[in-house]
Amino acid sequence: MLPLGTPAPDFALPDTAGKTVRLADLAAAPALVVVFMCNHCPYVKHLREGLAQFASDVQARGVAVVGINANDVEDYPEDSPAKMAAEVRAVGYTFPYLFDATQATARAYRAACTPDFFLFDAQRRLAYRGQFDDSRPGNGLPVTGRHLRAAVDAVLAGQPVSSNQKPSMGCNIKWKAGNEPDYF
Repeated sequence: MLPLGTPAPDFALPDTAGKTVRLADLAAAPALVVVFMCNHCPYVKHLREGLAQFASDVQARGVAVVGINANDVEDYPEDSPAKMAAEVRAVGYTFPYLFDATQATARAYRAACTPDFFLFDAQRRLAYRGQFDDSRPGNGLPVTGRHLRAAVDAVLAGQPVSSNQKPSMGCNIKWKAGNEPDYF
């Protein structure tokens, strides 16, 4: 996993409308949430409405949020940019949903699964990397985002984030053949 305190890796990726979004575009926000996600993963589907609500809530507090899909769309066409745009409309995501065609951004963040959450403070140092909450498909727990919400609250209050950070759980990122990272 990316070590806490690591500076946010740079990115410049297209959103679902084709507009390039850069890390530098988000510099004024007091915190940044980066979510590696996709359309087809049952874990992402399970929390998508909760993620949409979370994003709306923290964006109202000035926090920047971006979703990044790095899946190989040749083998997983349901994760294509066109299908990403449909997902944004269907769920009502209020954040840019970016496409990492080369998978370089996912590798730079050491992303492993969908969903995978990264929270950076105002200086863009990693403060949290872990799960949204304890809810999983089929476990009966409500989707609340409590772990990520608590981390955002701490960052915005200038407090340290708890070091008890549980890794996210989900589907592996669908790497292109020969592009699998060496950090597993």
